[in-house]
Amino acid sequence: MNVVVLSGGFGGAKFVRALVETLGGESVTAVVNVGDDLEFLGLRVSPDLDSVLYALAGVADEKRGWGRAAETWNALETVSHLGGPDWFKLGDRDLGLHVVRTEALSGGESLSSFTGRASEAFGVAATLVPATDDELRTFVVTPAGTFSFQEWFVARAHRDEVDGVDVRGDASPAPGVLDAIDSADLLLVGPSNPYVSVGPILAVAEIRAALEQRRVPCVAVSPLVAGRAVRGPADRMLARLAGGTTPAHVASVYEGLVDALVVDEDDDLAELDVQPIVTRTLMQDEESRRRVAEAALSVPA
Repeated sequence: MNVVVLSGGFGGAKFVRALVETLGGESVTAVVNVGDDLEFLGLRVSPDLDSVLYALAGVADEKRGWGRAAETWNALETVSHLGGPDWFKLGDRDLGLHVVRTEALSGGESLSSFTGRASEAFGVAATLVPATDDELRTFVVTPAGTFSFQEWFVARAHRDEVDGVDVRGDASPAPGVLDAIDSADLLLVGPSNPYVSVGPILAVAEIRAALEQRRVPCVAVSPLVAGRAVRGPADRMLARLAGGTTPAHVASVYEGLVDALVVDEDDDLAELDVQPIVTRTLMQDEESRRRVAEAALSVPA
């Protein structure tokens, strides 16, 4: 079975890892959010792509939920000592990837091409591709003003309530994305924030159209457990923007795009108008990751 999964954030990366552990990397294509990308200290940083890369390579920091395990911070300490910006935490191991990516992109290589090279270097068998090679950036509209995603999420610790999400950029799908969707046996949406992690992928019009015109089922995994986010502001955003935090509210963000929703056994299924797939959705180890993956894969192709 060949699957395509839309992924963003830490939850999305864990789900991609679960699929690879279940199916093998050759069967998985991850289309990853780049709306979070930024330039920091002159470096091109792709946090969601890197989260998937590190998760599949087995070097992710599981406790922190971002970056690499066994990280050190010498470079950032020097930046701080010199009065430079240090609000976005780039560790020493992580820094090397951004340096090489920046050089590659500055030399004219596409983000998708570099991501393929990086995946090979890290021994990742799955196909990892950005949603687009074009510049696509997420801005968050709040009562305190409009902020770039990372400024809101990291610098301001996502404390501001969200009135809307503004994804900016005229973007086309990266090479291979539409072909992968067209040839997939099953389409999946990871347990990522629907607004700021999956939304920017769907803001690429041709990707959204491909899901709308799908010929195989599309299954989403809810990012909430009993109406609460495992980490991050997804529950607060759904309550404010969708009117609640039940599976029905999650599904409403994907109206017309998904046929089934994987939900936790403690969730309320009232008014859910797509097929529910009920399991324990908290992914804490390989066994629990595989349980969620197998639930998502249980829909007949």
